[in-house]
Amino acid sequence: MLLYTSELFLNYMFGSLKSTGNCHHGTRIMDKDSTDVNQDLTKLKTKIQETREKILAMPEIESSPGEQQEQLRFMREQVDTKTQLLKKYKGLCVFDSPK
Repeated sequence: MLLYTSELFLNYMFGSLKSTGNCHHGTRIMDKDSTDVNQDLTKLKTKIQETREKILAMPEIESSPGEQQEQLRFMREQVDTKTQLLKKYKGLCVFDSPK
């Protein structure tokens, strides 16, 4: 289950940009005429495209955060119910292992 927020996306993008050295918070400063700039821009474009593809591939990305919260609540209720049933049935009979 994914709880997608713009903050999560921005944190991911900042990390991606920082790792390539193209973020204004990064430590590398480049000359505009440098060939490294073109290479780094190409790397950045590739990372942005990969990020877009990852976002589109995320499950439940089309659901709103509220819908995702409701699904998560429902699934947690199911887990609680099933846990209670397991405890109940485990106490009712002994499961012998074959020898």
